[in-house]
Amino acid sequence: MTASDPKADLHRYLQSARDALLWKLEGLSEYDIRRPLTPTGTNLLGLVKHVASIELGYLGDTFGRPSGEPQPWHDEGADLNADMWATADESREYIVDLYRRAWAHADATIDALELDTIGKVPWWPSERNEVTLHHAVVRVIGDAHRHAGHADILRELIDGAVGMNEGNDNMPPGDKAWWENHRSRLERVAREADRDA
Repeated sequence: MTASDPKADLHRYLQSARDALLWKLEGLSEYDIRRPLTPTGTNLLGLVKHVASIELGYLGDTFGRPSGEPQPWHDEGADLNADMWATADESREYIVDLYRRAWAHADATIDALELDTIGKVPWWPSERNEVTLHHAVVRVIGDAHRHAGHADILRELIDGAVGMNEGNDNMPPGDKAWWENHRSRLERVAREADRDA
């Protein structure tokens, strides 16, 4: 077994979530990437906007490395939850480019600092706002993968497309009829379990 490079390992897992999130937008209309598909309004483009903000905050501002990227959705008086959806004026290209710039800024922070470097999360209470770069990167990876999972479900609701990443759907083989039978079976099992409870 070869020696591991912790920064390279962290970066690989972070990049896989980034790529998955953007892949979920491919081939969809402006409406479909913005439409709210849950009672709380979760939508694909909003997830990308949110994760861009997370990277800029935890892997930029926290370590005294502000990106200079305007984020008016965080300004005083901004709509609540404004980082979770894109306005009609915030194009797909703008949000995707913002996310790519956030990657570059975050990657530069990871490259420039040691993993034990201490930063201060500006929006956390001052008595417990210190984190290491390692902690911040793990937190961002967790958040990015969580939202990539949300995006996978949203995309399936939109057009049935599923997958872990481009070229690897990570799903058992089955045609449309197999999946319909599988879902029907699970529905029957759920109803049975509910009756037996």
